[in-house]
Amino acid sequence: MVMQLSEADHATVSAAIAAAEANSDGEILAVATELSDPYHDVALHWAVAAMILVLAWAAWRPEWLQWWFGLVFGGWRPEPTLGELLTFLMVLAVLKFTAVLLILKWLPLRLALTPGSTKTRRVRRRAIALFKAAAERRTEGRTGILIYLSMGEHRAEIVADEAITKVTTPETWGEAMAVLLADVRDGRPGDGIAAAVQRIGFVLAEHFPRSAGNPNEIPDKLIEL
Repeated sequence: MVMQLSEADHATVSAAIAAAEANSDGEILAVATELSDPYHDVALHWAVAAMILVLAWAAWRPEWLQWWFGLVFGGWRPEPTLGELLTFLMVLAVLKFTAVLLILKWLPLRLALTPGSTKTRRVRRRAIALFKAAAERRTEGRTGILIYLSMGEHRAEIVADEAITKVTTPETWGEAMAVLLADVRDGRPGDGIAAAVQRIGFVLAEHFPRSAGNPNEIPDKLIEL
């Protein structure tokens, strides 16, 4: 089951963003979504694999194919021709393909059968796309940073604008990612995002202390897609 964010979660995250930005010129954008990708192609890959297994089974044990042919059509028939066997094999393969595809319409199973590396890549790709659309170069000092949480995959990404990436490394955000994912695993995504915002705020305050007249260029709120 995908976790839900409450109004209290939205308020907690918004307050955390405002507090973090009070000490820095950095602008924090927090985005959460149920799922970064529907993974329909994963279902297709498993269905193709099932179909190939049927063909491999028939090639490995052709006598079993003949046995199943006799079982389906009755033992009274004469020895099946090659064309009949191939047609029977094609029907079996298509049925297996269709059955797996239909079974994997159930999202929880499709997610469970999706490789972790695939989930990670797609969450990262979605985070970068959202950052480019909503935060990249949208601030005067190029100090925008995105916290992206994809709840269905239990994965998160932090994407920063160029001024921030010049003075930090991916390891800089390790503590923020750790607290975020720990709270997500405990079923408290709002608290996790707020805790990550707080730690990111410490880093931004160190490298980009608040200057006089710095405008609030990105709204201080959690965006739920």
